[in-house]
Amino acid sequence: MDNDQTQLLARIAAALERLSPPPAAALDWAKADAYVWQPDNGGLTPVPNVSRVGIALLKGIDRVRDLLVENTQRFADGLPANNTLLWGARGMGKSSLVKATHAGINNRPLPPLILIEIHREDIATLPALLHILRKASERRFIVFCDDLSFDAADQSYKSLKAVLDGGIEGRPGNVIFYATSNRRHLMPRDMIENERSTAINPSEAVEEKVSLSDRFGLWLGFHNCSQDDYLAMCAAYAAHFGLPGGEALNAAAIEWSATRGGRSGRVAWQFIQDYAGRNGHALA
Repeated sequence: MDNDQTQLLARIAAALERLSPPPAAALDWAKADAYVWQPDNGGLTPVPNVSRVGIALLKGIDRVRDLLVENTQRFADGLPANNTLLWGARGMGKSSLVKATHAGINNRPLPPLILIEIHREDIATLPALLHILRKASERRFIVFCDDLSFDAADQSYKSLKAVLDGGIEGRPGNVIFYATSNRRHLMPRDMIENERSTAINPSEAVEEKVSLSDRFGLWLGFHNCSQDDYLAMCAAYAAHFGLPGGEALNAAAIEWSATRGGRSGRVAWQFIQDYAGRNGHALA
């Protein structure tokens, strides 16, 4: 091999090295306490400022809040804890509760819990992420997938089932998996009914689909809120941001929910943004 070929191969090797993601050992977990898993763009991207609200502002979900905080605290303390599925009504604070719980647990002098968000479309790469996290045994991680669900042609749920419970390696002891979904069994009802009507053995076909949710030891249900809960959410936001409250706030909040055709924590937050703007207040 002549000198020109040697130099060309050296340049190619150097370019490939620059393009490859850093090895797990090179990750500096002190950069942030939250990351996004982006397997196509180099792996884990730190998120210095997580978009979230304080846990005290999440109203009408006291029971599920306490259960998730307790489960997360046990995990943070090195005790047994469950993978958790937060399911139910849209806009009722499922993902907000996960992020707020993570922030609350980290208000302590111990090494922080690290929150890692994995996007629904990247679930098939979850084993690669867990391989990295398994090596960082001195840290503890919440792997979080927001709005998790599967459609008829999607087979990635099988790999998730194996990772959560049934695989040879299983879930690393320093990792817990939290997911939110509008569907209790993570599958659309028409998909489950279709399996039941067309399969040779309907009960086994349906069981294969719905058994994924059984891998979550803790199910937390979120339901549509009452008007009292909705107004309490609006009042809490108003007090937090120093907005005028009372009957004027309640009347405006009820009118706003009527135009939206429903009540939820998300609707309350959207109302507060409109209410603050109309009253000349900034939401700092």
